[in-house]
Parts: sequence; structure tokens; C-alpha cells
Amino acid sequence: MIQFTLKCAKGHSFDSWFKSAAAFDKLQAAGLVVCSVCGETKVEKAMMAPSVSTRDTAPLSQPVSESEAALAKIRTHVEANSEDVGTRFAEEARAIHEGTSPERWIRGEAKQEDAKKLIDDGIPIAALPFTPTRKAN
Repeated sequence: MIQFTLKCAKGHSFDSWFKSAAAFDKLQAAGLVVCSVCGETKVEKAMMAPSVSTRDTAPLSQPVSESEAALAKIRTHVEANSEDVGTRFAEEARAIHEGTSPERWIRGEAKQEDAKKLIDDGIPIAALPFTPTRKAN
């Protein structure tokens, strides 16, 4: 995992984690790197200072900026008001749209090509600006 400081075309700076530098490049080329503040898709790497750990640093679980706090609040709301359908997201979103599954808010994961097909078919979906919470086994 690698953390990059990013900056959108509207001037917002934010940090995000990626599997690798190549993964960032691939996601950026596909327009899937989105500003966590405004949703802008024109995002580039910003200058970064090395991370230095001290005893006074805040725990990783606590937001350190107003944007991170807002994102944490959104995440809490989404998780409390939707059903996690995991990797069945595309299938379940289509079933809800077609009326063969009960209408409700869902969240989950979809392959890029499956998400594109849903959008092409007029099924409203949106990418969430955070990774799914995983339950430990």
C-alpha cells in the first residue's frame, strides 16, 4: 500500500491510499480517482513530505481534517441506512431496478465493466468515496 497526497483541479488537497503507484496510474487514467471534497475527477499527485511518526500523532481511526470528519459522517450514515450486498452488487442493483427484488438502498462491490453496464442501462449507481468495511473472521 502507498499513500499519495492528491490535488484536484479545483485546488482541494487530500490523501488517499492505493495498492501501488501503478494502481494509482491505472485508476487515474480511467477517471476513477475522485476528489474527496468536491467530486472532481481531474486529480493529480501533489508534492509530498515524508511521513515522520511522533508520540503526539493522533490515532489512525480519528479524522484529522474537516474533510475527513465529513467523510466519516457520510460513511456512518451510508452504512447505517443501506444493506451490504458485497460482490452481488451489480446483480442486486439490476434486480431492484427491474422490480424483481425489494426496493431498498444497497452498497457493495462491482467490477468496473459491470458498473459501466449498469450505468449504460440507465440504472442509477454511484461510487462511494471510501473502501468497504470488512468483518474479521
